[in-house]
Amino acid sequence: MTKRHGYAWLAALVAVAVVISSAIYLGFSGVLRDDDGSVRAGGGTRPHGSAAPASTGTWAGSWSAAPAGGEPGTETNGLAGRSVRNVVHTSVGGTGARITLSNLYGQQPLTLTHASVAVAAAPGSATALAGTVRRLTFSGNTSVVIPAGQQVVSDAARLKVPADADMLVTTYAPTPSGPVTYHPQARQMSYVANGDRVEDPNGTRYTEQSPYWRYLTSLDVLSHEAQGTVAIIGDSLTDGVTSTVGANRRWPDVLADRLRTESGAPRYGVVNLGISGNRILSDGLGRPAGNPSGLSRFDRDVLGRAGVRAVVIDLGINDIMRTPQQTDPEKIADGLRDLVRQAHARGLRVIGATLMPFGGHRGYQRQLEGVRQDVNALIRGGKVYDDYVDFDKALRDPYDPRKLLPRYDSGDHLHPSDAGYRAMADAFDVAALKGAAGAEL
Repeated sequence: MTKRHGYAWLAALVAVAVVISSAIYLGFSGVLRDDDGSVRAGGGTRPHGSAAPASTGTWAGSWSAAPAGGEPGTETNGLAGRSVRNVVHTSVGGTGARITLSNLYGQQPLTLTHASVAVAAAPGSATALAGTVRRLTFSGNTSVVIPAGQQVVSDAARLKVPADADMLVTTYAPTPSGPVTYHPQARQMSYVANGDRVEDPNGTRYTEQSPYWRYLTSLDVLSHEAQGTVAIIGDSLTDGVTSTVGANRRWPDVLADRLRTESGAPRYGVVNLGISGNRILSDGLGRPAGNPSGLSRFDRDVLGRAGVRAVVIDLGINDIMRTPQQTDPEKIADGLRDLVRQAHARGLRVIGATLMPFGGHRGYQRQLEGVRQDVNALIRGGKVYDDYVDFDKALRDPYDPRKLLPRYDSGDHLHPSDAGYRAMADAFDVAALKGAAGAEL
């Protein structure tokens, strides 16, 4: 072999080694996968800049909100030319973050040219903690187009996410997009600014407040502490519509506090998938339906969340109260059993809640009270869920069981006060979240 041929052969070996090393590096650095091993939407190779793969750990849901409809007044222009800064509260922390953005109720593709995540400098503040703003990417790109009716998951961003803290997730849409997918009962003020202010750490340009969450439906964290996620599906009682705005006093918030601090509790993130007015059996109006039924949204909103290990269901009272009123307790129970079967097919344990009193509410009727009692009897009899939490017993007035105890009543005789929401979470046996799914019911 000549000297020149020897150099060529050596160069070829080096080139092959570089290719193999690069493939190994990319293979481990940026592809996001679901629990079943499939590649996650938006999970491309390692992006440049601040959006970089975090270290190893478990993906868990730290916050979530179910898409509930298209925001009124946005049918034509959406929020073109404006930055939306959603304020959300974490249940668990981690070393990395990713988000899910939804265009479920859009009628055309939604273009977002810029998105970021940051730790809030203070509770409820639009200003980011110094040094925490991270630009988000989607398959390595800073912009993303979300087709109508679809959602997208961002790449992982390296960021120390604290537990029990407010985060800022900001997006910018430069062009009209039609209806904005939103969650109306946030019980949390978010912010809007004119122009692209996505990476502004200072919140002074965010002069407009908003009581909604827009586009954003989940914040996942890569955690060494969380063992998974408990997903809670419910109605306004889970959404926390009468809880104090900005105080995180919904009952799932209090449950998250317990799971973080109590000895022996499973270290799960908690995601709240309540929608005010939600029913098990009936959808709202429109296509796609606003306020989709529990049956129609269960796969997307609950089973599709990151790292789900257990499910809690608190639905049924609106099926009884709202038109068309469902007065057959077995049909309500059958709808709940359908949800349980879907969860069991994924190996998930399901805890259900008894239906709370609504005596004194404008929708109260004696006949409907009987339906509520019959549904509760089926739940307590072990004929619906793997286990149950007795919210009815925890909050009812012992001298008039058709009504909430006055100190737990927000005043409308249906929704709890902050103290009532705390009593709901305190009634929960956190050990019930552990264990395998039950047998077929």
